[in-house]
Amino acid sequence: MDAIGTFLMFMFERDAPGTQITNVGDSLFWVTAQLLTISSQMSAPLTTGGRIMDVVLMTYAMTVVTALAGSFGAFFFHTRES
Repeated sequence: MDAIGTFLMFMFERDAPGTQITNVGDSLFWVTAQLLTISSQMSAPLTTGGRIMDVVLMTYAMTVVTALAGSFGAFFFHTRES
């Protein structure tokens, strides 16, 4: 997800005037920060494609975090029940 998001975000944002994503490194940093922090205080994308990617990344990150939390909860519930 990180690699695909990095490529797509770079393609969407690289030519936008005023963007802070000017190279692949910037894109990798931005996408990784979004996935790890579930929406950081970094600047929002400027293009429509970038904004859609931002929503997709946030939704993906929230889904992974909630699935992991649910798995831990189910494990401890099942352990206590036995």
